[in-house]
Amino acid sequence: MTIEIDKLEIALDYRFSDKNLVETALTHRSFGKVNNERLEFLGDSILGYLVADKLIERFVTAPEGSLSLMRSSLVNQSALASIARELDLGKCLRLGAGEKKTGGDRDSILADALEALIAAIYLDSGIENCRKVVESLFQSRLEKDLKINQAKDAKTLLQEFSQANGGQLPNYNVVKIEGEAHKQVFHVQCIVDGFPNTETSAGPSKRSAEQAAAKKMLKIIEGDH
Repeated sequence: MTIEIDKLEIALDYRFSDKNLVETALTHRSFGKVNNERLEFLGDSILGYLVADKLIERFVTAPEGSLSLMRSSLVNQSALASIARELDLGKCLRLGAGEKKTGGDRDSILADALEALIAAIYLDSGIENCRKVVESLFQSRLEKDLKINQAKDAKTLLQEFSQANGGQLPNYNVVKIEGEAHKQVFHVQCIVDGFPNTETSAGPSKRSAEQAAAKKMLKIIEGDH
């Protein structure tokens, strides 16, 4: 375990003063009563704050809704698990006998461990050192992924948000068509997994109505995040 922690510290460019903190952060609940669940709870909030702070600094004209979607794309379970794999975090985890069979490679385990690790750094030496590590871990994603996101339309953003949070593809249903053949108005309903609300919008084409409905649904989602 000591060798793996040494390698992790090199990858993080951070050295822990309190080794007990990092060991707890890397201990899954299946291993015993002393585990990383409380650290994961704290790390989730710290990570959300630090990423939001960076987004505010970088995208000075972006509205709240866009910032919320960008943050969600950075800190969802899949994205965090990807960073954890880059750190080879699975090899560092202390797991119970049942979880050892997976090799610690499940997204949920890796994402939780990464959040716990961020909390451990915060408790070990404070928010500024924690900020440095988080910015280093997320730098490439901040520079690459978010530039791409700025050019995406509402339907694409809604689809990515839904999939990143474990949902199915949004559904678009034509509920009514009005007007004569040369001047039709399409009414399209948008439904997203996990949200009881549905949104209906109208447009001169099915595609434009879908985009308008997606925009409305994004506003609802942004209000819940």
